[in-house]
Amino acid sequence: MTGREGGHVVPVDAPNAVSVSVSVAGFKKKGAGSRSWILMDSSGQEIVLDVDKYAIMHRVQIHARDLRILDPLLSYPSTILGRERAIVLNLEHIKAIITADEVLLRDPSDDNVVPIVEDLRRRLKSVNLNREDNGDGNLAVHNDVETADEDDSPFEFRALEVALEAICSYLAARTIELETAVYPALDMLTSKISSRNLDRVRKLKSQMTRLTARVQKVRDELEQLLDDDDDMADLYLSRKLAAASPLSDSGAANWSLVSPMVGSRISRASRASMATVRGGEENDVEELEMLLEAYFMQIDGTLNKLTTLREYIDNTEDYINIQLDNHRNQLIQLELFLSSGTVCLSIYSLVAGIFGGYLHRGSLLNSFCTYNFLCSLQRSCWFLIERRGCDGS
Repeated sequence: MTGREGGHVVPVDAPNAVSVSVSVAGFKKKGAGSRSWILMDSSGQEIVLDVDKYAIMHRVQIHARDLRILDPLLSYPSTILGRERAIVLNLEHIKAIITADEVLLRDPSDDNVVPIVEDLRRRLKSVNLNREDNGDGNLAVHNDVETADEDDSPFEFRALEVALEAICSYLAARTIELETAVYPALDMLTSKISSRNLDRVRKLKSQMTRLTARVQKVRDELEQLLDDDDDMADLYLSRKLAAASPLSDSGAANWSLVSPMVGSRISRASRASMATVRGGEENDVEELEMLLEAYFMQIDGTLNKLTTLREYIDNTEDYINIQLDNHRNQLIQLELFLSSGTVCLSIYSLVAGIFGGYLHRGSLLNSFCTYNFLCSLQRSCWFLIERRGCDGS
């Protein structure tokens, strides 16, 4: 069996599949798109690989369109896909391929991926140590219920749980950081409206909008899985592997050559699969459903925090708009008051000018009636000015 790689044909025979995944870097051209991967199997062993997408496709038996989802250069949304022999996982910076007995994690040297690798290493080693102790007869030392449940769960679920826990914790931490920055900024804006405070709140609101979209996508993906039992059944890789092994011995043998640890996995998965099938069709996805529901509630709580934060920002914007409207109304009132005063003074000047034209003749200078009329007109003008000012205020 051969696989095409760039302009070369690279052998991927089953006996040499493990070595090819490590040494295939020597056959790659520079434009082949090599990426660093870390492979961790169910026994806790790990290998850092520098292979291209064709070697990964042949190893985990997935299509190019599924592997393209994990390309960091392409902006694909958060996705959890169940395939025949693998789970394709794209959750923000977590880009992994999970099989029944191993997990491939992309870019293990990334700062956000290193904690996930450490968590996987710790959990797999602890499970293996517990199994070894139980095999030696030290059952009394390890009787913790949580550890026992973790031992019984399939490998793909343990790896999936690590990824979900990591992404939920990561998004929750980003939400807490945003809350810590937003609330003081809003309080400062409420106390003093300035261009600097407005620009700061605008940037924080943009960050919140982007983070809300990311959290919403992860939540929608988990909700979609929970709503469809068939999609959840596709994630039971050990069950499908155990069901297929009695039907096709050649297929199981070829897979065993690619993944040497699958023999023990088949026996354990077979027992778990038969027990689940006998339990009834309605309980087939109960274990995975409980796992997804736990992290769905966690990511939903993070989304509720962001929703509350958005409501707080909207309420602050409404308060700021009310304050600005109040200041605007005061300026309009002042403008009306000044306009009214200007009109009244203009009328007063007009009347005084009209009657002042006769004062130089002396005919009206000693007229008591004219004097009283001018005084009354002056008092009327000032009364109108004061009245308009009171109505405006």
